[in-house]
Amino acid sequence: MPVHELAQLTWEDVRELDRENTVAILPVGAIEAHGPHLPLEADVIIAVAMARAGAAKLALRGHPAVVLPALVYTTAGFAAAFPGTISISPETVTALLLDIAKSLTQQRFRLFALANSHLDPEHLSALYNAVERARADHLLPIAFPDISKKPWGSRLGDEFKSGACHAGRFETSILMAEGPRHVRDGVRLALPSNPNSLSRAIRDGKRTFSEAGGPRAYFGSPAEATRDEGHSTIDVLGGILEDAVLAGLEA
Repeated sequence: MPVHELAQLTWEDVRELDRENTVAILPVGAIEAHGPHLPLEADVIIAVAMARAGAAKLALRGHPAVVLPALVYTTAGFAAAFPGTISISPETVTALLLDIAKSLTQQRFRLFALANSHLDPEHLSALYNAVERARADHLLPIAFPDISKKPWGSRLGDEFKSGACHAGRFETSILMAEGPRHVRDGVRLALPSNPNSLSRAIRDGKRTFSEAGGPRAYFGSPAEATRDEGHSTIDVLGGILEDAVLAGLEA
């Protein structure tokens, strides 16, 4: 069963899809600082990789899926002080997701899934608000596996679970797997490890990367990243999305 990219289809292609049994997957990322070695679109690249991997796994189970064009702009307050970061309001993010859900509902898609790789607290709140409001408005169900929480996050690596994982080994490995053009390798290899836990800093009330101990917008160990780990992590992320979608379909 093929995995479709919505933007590459014609409207007649979409008309012929079995939409009542098709899952629409939205990669959700951000345009924000990711250290001196990764591009601003790092979260977008990761989200697209997760969406494609999840869609492929669902297709193998006989569940058709279509990957939507990524949401690239969102709330990115922690990185707002870094040039290039583009942050929009949480209310705008929620409204946009609701409008997408309404359109998918009108077109009779089975389920809407969010492949999210951006963990800014205000951004996550905006996604949860969209899920709740969609449910209240009786729109199609939304599957949103929040990898910052259990059980999903417990399936990822030690660096991720430590919270020191923004543009570190975890994310850098994924971008290496997606293509060497995404990583400035000479810069990466020279970066010292930054063990400060971003998740702990968030719990302590910090509101920027700098306050959290990341003056160059990275946490973790980028120099330890490997392409093999990236491929493995993408597979795990795809499995997380697959399981969340299957749970949504059963519900």
